[in-house]
Amino acid sequence: MSDEKIFNKYYYLGNREIINHYKVGFLCSRKVPAEKILNIYDWAIEQREKGVCVVSGFHSKIEKDVFHYLSKGKQPIILVLARGMFLRLPGELRKLVADNKLLIITEFEKSIKRVNARTAFKRNELIMKLVEEKSKRADLNIHFL
Repeated sequence: MSDEKIFNKYYYLGNREIINHYKVGFLCSRKVPAEKILNIYDWAIEQREKGVCVVSGFHSKIEKDVFHYLSKGKQPIILVLARGMFLRLPGELRKLVADNKLLIITEFEKSIKRVNARTAFKRNELIMKLVEEKSKRADLNIHFL
């Protein structure tokens, strides 16, 4: 999907240039076996150190932890919301936007304030459209799109 189509079709906030980076998707179930969690954190740190742009909803507990690790790096991040755009950005996101390290994208109107199964599914579809790398890592019990 070209960047102009993205910005004409979806709501966004942050650094538009991030869309031009090579992007890897990250989705993770809310239920992850404890023995897999360290592998996921190691993967996040590896992506940060390589400077890889990760695209995710960063909604589940593990996804939020991955976001925490990624946010400490210099690489860009794309956050895809399963709800409308934030009315007020949380502090950590505000700093990343100000530092041009974050692009937030959503297809939902501001009136959609809660995530549900339908909006989460549509968010995941958008993540798949945005990323170049689509593979599965069964050893981590998560999917990289």
